[in-house]
Amino acid sequence: MAHLTSNSADKERFLCIYPAYINSKKTLAEGRRIPTEKSVENPSCAEIRDVLTAAGMNVYVENKMYPREWNRDGQFRGRVRVQVKKEDGSLCQDKFTCKKDIMFYVAEMIPKLKTRTQKSGGGDSGAQPGEGGKKGKKKKK
Repeated sequence: MAHLTSNSADKERFLCIYPAYINSKKTLAEGRRIPTEKSVENPSCAEIRDVLTAAGMNVYVENKMYPREWNRDGQFRGRVRVQVKKEDGSLCQDKFTCKKDIMFYVAEMIPKLKTRTQKSGGGDSGAQPGEGGKKGKKKKK
């Protein structure tokens, strides 16, 4: 019985990472926690989970909403829980000493995922005119 309680306590000690933390489309007020130039456009929980699992981390996804998220749509649901410390208090991965390290790593790796590279291959030509339009708007201001 004691093993079950320690296990649930361990799960509660896992770090929470919401996609909004590393979303370049969000402002700081909307929950982004890292600089825009290091963040990713509209990351999903599945992408965060895939990156952290590939890094050898113990991860699971919960069907929770980020409190600051106004859009209640299904694609914005979910948070990822990551085990950073083992039961003995030692770090699971030496390269991740804090939550920011994990967020920076995830934001760096998501664009390298096969799903992202395939999408961007077809979307690059579509994105360039959009970027040009944004630049034009900036010049008009």
